Amino acid sequence: DYYIEIQDHGIADQKKCNAVLLRWAREYGVKVVATNDVHYVEEEDAAAQDVLLCLQTGKDLYDPNRMRFEGTQFYFKTAAEMEAALADLEPAVRTEALVTTNEIADKCKLELPMGQLLMPHYPIPPAFGNDMNAYLRHLVFEGARKRYPEMPQTVVERLNHELAIIEKMGFAGYFLIVQDFTTAARKLGVSVGPGRGSAAGSAVAYCLGITNIDPLKYDLLFERFLNPERVSMPDIDIDFDDRGRGRVIDYVVQKYGRENVCQIITFGTMGARSVIRDVARVLGIPLAEADRIAKLIPEGPKVTLETALNEVPEFRNLQNDPNPQIRKLLHYARVLEGSARHTGVHAAGVIIAPGKVSEYVPVAVAKGKSGNEDVITTQYDGKWVESFGLLKMDFLGLKTLTVLNDALALIKENHGVEIDLDRIPLDDPKTFALFQRGDTVAIFQFESSGMREWLRKLRPTNIDDLIAMNALYRPGPMDLIPNYIDRKHGREKVEYPHPMLEEILKPTFGIPVYQEQVMQMAQVMGGYTLGQADILRRCVTGDTLVVDADTGE
Repeated sequence: DYYIEIQDHGIADQKKCNAVLLRWAREYGVKVVATNDVHYVEEEDAAAQDVLLCLQTGKDLYDPNRMRFEGTQFYFKTAAEMEAALADLEPAVRTEALVTTNEIADKCKLELPMGQLLMPHYPIPPAFGNDMNAYLRHLVFEGARKRYPEMPQTVVERLNHELAIIEKMGFAGYFLIVQDFTTAARKLGVSVGPGRGSAAGSAVAYCLGITNIDPLKYDLLFERFLNPERVSMPDIDIDFDDRGRGRVIDYVVQKYGRENVCQIITFGTMGARSVIRDVARVLGIPLAEADRIAKLIPEGPKVTLETALNEVPEFRNLQNDPNPQIRKLLHYARVLEGSARHTGVHAAGVIIAPGKVSEYVPVAVAKGKSGNEDVITTQYDGKWVESFGLLKMDFLGLKTLTVLNDALALIKENHGVEIDLDRIPLDDPKTFALFQRGDTVAIFQFESSGMREWLRKLRPTNIDDLIAMNALYRPGPMDLIPNYIDRKHGREKVEYPHPMLEEILKPTFGIPVYQEQVMQMAQVMGGYTLGQADILRRCVTGDTLVVDADTGE
């Protein structure tokens, strides 16, 4: 279908152009359609759009030669406003141009495949037919006999429990794909991390070799990773040494097809402090003044200008500042806050689709990590890509694994000793002496000056102390570190909120440290299933969920 588009933003040259276009439409019998070039929602946002153009082009607002739009009509107009904008046209032509918009809309029948699972095809041996669940079960119990030679009943029950949930939710293919590329990575000589995040709670992942942490030993919960009462894709983040990450992605591309594998776009948005500094530069406000105003805004990832206006009187008073430039600064900053400033490539996310990625989501070209290479990415970010049911894998390049590889190679070269990291004892007294002295510079997660100071006070004596300190040393629970240390050394009495919670909280001296403990507490005290407890956990940790007290939903 072919149409001739006309627009009228009150620009004289555009009216002349419309006259030519209309003549061609009559001459060739082509229908006319009226549109508006929309760059902002409301007409009053025109000035803020002007500021944004300055940000994008590196100009200030008062540069006479800068790029700018003529007029304020580039907004989302109502039907009545569109009719008024085309008032110079003959009534019949105006009606046709406006009605044709509905004609085009009726021809657009896009159905977005939300909610379905778009898994790539994973080939399985002929002996298992087309039954991915049977093949997964085979691999899991094959691995279990290596992980647990005596195969205690608790292990069998845990594996059957997890496999039943995986089968019910239709995720067998997911686990097969992940175990395939982690196995391939090791064969390629690429180091694979022992496990990151909630996936370490899966005994299935442990037996498949995806993770290398025994969830039964550390009392980790499968429902923390895959909740049968909250249907969502599993999310296994895999660490690879940063030199080998590219080789693993190349393997995936070779296996599933170059057009079926794609990296993910990211959008850099203007945060509260950065938008103040950016808009101030465009308005010509001195850097020192802009910095002073920006620092009035509290720090934090979720802090907005609205937060600062509500919580910081000095910042709120700037709305009535005698300097009109400062008042403009706050106004434009509030309009532009959260706007996309630039695009990038997700540091880890990779899409593996059942066909060409471009058949499921639009793609784009972005600059790679080096800035010199072009990378094909999705035009949707990770959240939206997953909502379409596409498989998103996180291939994380971890420098620490590369350092460990190099260290092992040097030890072998200089001392003739081969060290297997998986067989290093976790109770070595000399190692704990290093932690007790805080000699942990360049030790992943334990190298900051603050962490080293706490280690000297804690004097850790076992791996559980290190795990707890790693969990506590972050915003929020950090305030509980002194209590944990005093309770460990008997300077503070260990108390429990309720006798029923003693078994759950005893390993951490009565202090809830882990999210798994929150789930277990909800199970014991509230009678929740672990699935319901996980929903509660998500609410407690800040996810935007409303939880029904009776059902956990």
